[in-house]
This record gives sequence, structure tokens and C-alpha cells, in this order.
Amino acid sequence: MTSAYTLTNVKQRYGDRCVVDVTSLRIHAGGILGIVGPSGAGKSTLLRLLNFLESPTEGQIDFRGTSIGADLPLSVRREITTVFQRPMLLRRSVAANVRVAQRIRGAASDDDAVEQWLDRLGLSDLSDAPVRTLSAGEAQRVALARALVVGPSVLLLDEPTGNLDPYNVGLIEEIIRSDNMVRGTTVVVVTHDPFQSRRLADRTGLMISGRMVEVADTDSFFSDPQRPETAAFLRGDLVY
Repeated sequence: MTSAYTLTNVKQRYGDRCVVDVTSLRIHAGGILGIVGPSGAGKSTLLRLLNFLESPTEGQIDFRGTSIGADLPLSVRREITTVFQRPMLLRRSVAANVRVAQRIRGAASDDDAVEQWLDRLGLSDLSDAPVRTLSAGEAQRVALARALVVGPSVLLLDEPTGNLDPYNVGLIEEIIRSDNMVRGTTVVVVTHDPFQSRRLADRTGLMISGRMVEVADTDSFFSDPQRPETAAFLRGDLVY
């Protein structure tokens, strides 16, 4: 299977702390990888490395077979987009927040695409509403629409449904799953909730203390974990 990313001996240090220490990781193109683990495991830092917001202290990250360095072209950066747990929205209307992504990514203005994504995410009636009036779930759906309207090759999700109600969780998960199936978007979703990874991902990895303890097909990960740390995490035991 073709790899979107290959990580080899990647470490990320902040001072004396090594927050990511991944010996080897392949992220399949067109797949959904769920990354679970306790708080402070390095999951969000790993996403920043995958979005090239940071460069690793050591090691190599290949994107589609090409080693990534400081001279990464803007065209490659524009293929990757991230949705964070707390969306950063502009003090504008819902539609304006989605539309601005097209300008930032250098894409042609396409009001039809904006309207289509607002409709798919149940936001059409809120198109002209100021974002300050939105609920947490509505704001997160705006952030997802803004990410998807530009048709990214890679979608990185950092706790995309944390603290949301079941309706919004289900709606956002369905949109992510549908976009992956229709367009073949490579998705990496970081989540504290292993059951979200079980619902969404075709592969799941457990990250503890910066290390990728186990990565496997999701069915095998949950039904037949190979590492005791994985089994303990799935039982709900404290794992550090």
C-alpha cells in the first residue's frame, strides 16, 4: 500500500524533554489512522510534525516518498489541513469563515462549494450568523467545513469532537468517513476516546510517552492487542 507519510527515527525535543520518539511509522495514503493514548503522550505534537508546523529535532519524515526539509514547497503545505479541538475562527460570518480558506490556500473562489459544505454540515441556516453566536458543536462544524472546502489530500484532526454532544459527534464522524471514501483523503485523527478510533479508523495506534507502542488494523488492535500496554489501555487502566 502506498504511504502518505513515512517516519524514521523521529524525535522532537523541547529543551531536555523528548515528547515524540517514533522509531518507525507508516501512514497509508487514503486510509484513516486513529492515534489514541493518554494526555501528554505527544499526540498533538506528532500532528504538528505531520502538518510541517514544526521540524523534528532528529530523524526523517517522508511525504509521498520525498524527504521533507526546510525548503518544503508551499504547494505541498497546502495539501494538508488541520482541525483542532478548539477552532480558531475569524470574527465574521459562518460563510465568510469557510470562504476565507479558499483565499488562503490560493484556490479560486467557489461560492457553490462553500454552500455545499455548509449544507452537508447542517449549517446552511447559519450562513450569515456571526461565529460568536455559535455553540461549540456548530463552531467545530464550521472549522471542518473550512478545512474540507479546499479539498485537502491530508486531513489532520486533533480531538475533533472533544466535549461535543452525541449529535455533533455523529455528524462530524459521518462527514469525515464520507470524505475519506469519496475523495480518498488521508486522515489522521488524534483522540482520547478509543471508541471513536474504532468507529472511524481502519488502523489504530497507541502512543504513550512519545512512543508508538502498537499500530495495527483497527479490528486486531481492539480484539487481539499484542502489547500489554495496549490491553491495559483498552481495559481503562491508567497507563503512562
